[in-house]
Amino acid sequence: METLILLFISVLPVYLVGRYVYRKDKSREPKSLIMKLFFGGLGAFGLTIVLSLIIGLFFPSILAESFDTDLISLFFRVFFGIALVEEFSKWFFVYKIAYNNPEFDQVYDMVVYAVFVALGFACIENIFYVFEHGFGVGVMRGVLAVPGHACDGVFMGYYLSMAKVSELKDDKESRGNNIMFSILVPVLLHGFYDYCLFSQNYILIGLFFVFIICLYVLSIGKLKNLSKINGKFKYKNNFCGYCGRPVDSDYCPNCGGKNE
Repeated sequence: METLILLFISVLPVYLVGRYVYRKDKSREPKSLIMKLFFGGLGAFGLTIVLSLIIGLFFPSILAESFDTDLISLFFRVFFGIALVEEFSKWFFVYKIAYNNPEFDQVYDMVVYAVFVALGFACIENIFYVFEHGFGVGVMRGVLAVPGHACDGVFMGYYLSMAKVSELKDDKESRGNNIMFSILVPVLLHGFYDYCLFSQNYILIGLFFVFIICLYVLSIGKLKNLSKINGKFKYKNNFCGYCGRPVDSDYCPNCGGKNE
């Protein structure tokens, strides 16, 4: 019975956040794609472990788990050893699965995609933490960590959408900037979250709660605003319907498919 309770408290916040974000989409994405993205989040969790092991071999001090380090050492640990690794892993699966997917035909779509990869990551992470530390940690993570991952996904998805808009306009510089921001902004948000929380500094912990409220307000506002944009990308004229690559003729130079 206790196992079921812990599993429930681990998964419930993931379900509630995902349901909220998904229902905001006026043109709902295929559930098969949503599930693929969610499991992509599990893959991102695995990639994080692999990358962390590699970093640990070359820079063991960055991944040291002692919390009594000075604030400078903690900065490198949370921003480079945790935030960068986790957000890059999530970004990799979002980009590979969804960026060139023909279903990505509205700005809000990529927000949904990035959030569901983030939720897949948060789900497996939450299960490990809750089963190790118990019910109280599960409640705290349900209020803070799971929505925090989702908020990072909101900003990742937003900038990837802006990168696609720039790509459609053939604005390579703007596309490159937005791709960079789609990784950089989530890393900064995630890093600041962990830095304040792990610091054991009363001022920074107080700042954490101000930060988390602002993050939630900004993220919900962005969700509401982006979900109201109804215009669709013209994939038929700009992208291959088979592989999703940009095309400027009837035949795709990448896969050879005929686009009518």
